[in-house]
Amino acid sequence: MLETTPVAAGQLLREWRVRRRMSQLDLASIAGISARHLSFVETGRSRPSREMVLHLAESLDVPLRERNPLLVAAGFAPTYSATDLEAPEMHSVREALERLLAAHEPYPAILVDRRWELVSANKASMVLVEGVDPDLLDPVCNVLRTSLHPRGLAPRIENIDQWSAHVVDSVRRQIAITGDDELRALERELIGYAEEMGLAIPAFTEASRSIATPMRLRTQSGELALMSMVATFGTALDITLAELTLETFLPADAATAGALFARMHTAAD
Repeated sequence: MLETTPVAAGQLLREWRVRRRMSQLDLASIAGISARHLSFVETGRSRPSREMVLHLAESLDVPLRERNPLLVAAGFAPTYSATDLEAPEMHSVREALERLLAAHEPYPAILVDRRWELVSANKASMVLVEGVDPDLLDPVCNVLRTSLHPRGLAPRIENIDQWSAHVVDSVRRQIAITGDDELRALERELIGYAEEMGLAIPAFTEASRSIATPMRLRTQSGELALMSMVATFGTALDITLAELTLETFLPADAATAGALFARMHTAAD
C-alpha cells in the first residue's frame, strides 16, 4: 500500500525530478518557488497543499496517470479519472477521433494507447497490414510488435535496420518519460526480434536524432516511403484521452503520394 505522508509524497516528487534530470534549483525556477521550499517538500519537512502537488507535477510533466499516486501519497483524493472509450459519455470524443482519422486519408493513420496497442485506424492504414499474420492483429494488436515481428511488417520493410532502431528508440524515450515497466518488457521483446534478424540496436542516447526516418515498405502498390508523425491531446484531463496518440504515415516522396492517392481511388471504384 502506498504510504500517505509528506515524506512519501516528497520522495515521489524527487524521483520524478531525478528522472527528468533536473536539479532542485531547476525545478524551483520552473515552478516559481524557492529551492528551500522545494527541499522541504521533498524531505517531508513541509506538507504540500493539493495545489502545490499538482503544480509541481505539471512543472515536471508527470503523466496524468501518475499524478493520482502523488496526490494519494500526500493524503489527498485522486483527481484524474480514466473513462472507457466505449462509455456513453465518450461518444462525442469517439466521433471526433473517427473524423480525424478519416480526414488523413489517403494517408494511413492509426490511433494507439500508451502501450502502442491499436485503438482505431482509417481505411488507408490497410496498406500497413498486407501479408501480416492475422494472429498479430487479433484480438489486441500492438503496432510496434507487429512492425518488427518476423510474421509482421518486418519482411516487407526495406530499411529494417534503420526502422527497428527507430522503433526501439521511440519506446525507450517513452520509458524515460513514464517509467512504465510494461514498456520495458516490450522494449526487450522488440530487441529480441531485431536480434533474430541479425540486427544490432544502438545503445539509448538522449542526443538529437536525424530529422526523420522514413519506413520503406514493399506493398502491392510498389515501394512506399512513409514518414511517421505523432500527435497527442495536449488539453486532455481524462487519463484515457491523454494517453491516446495519433500516428500518421505521410509520403516521403512524390511517388509514394501518387501511389496512396491511386489506392484510394481504386478502393472507391
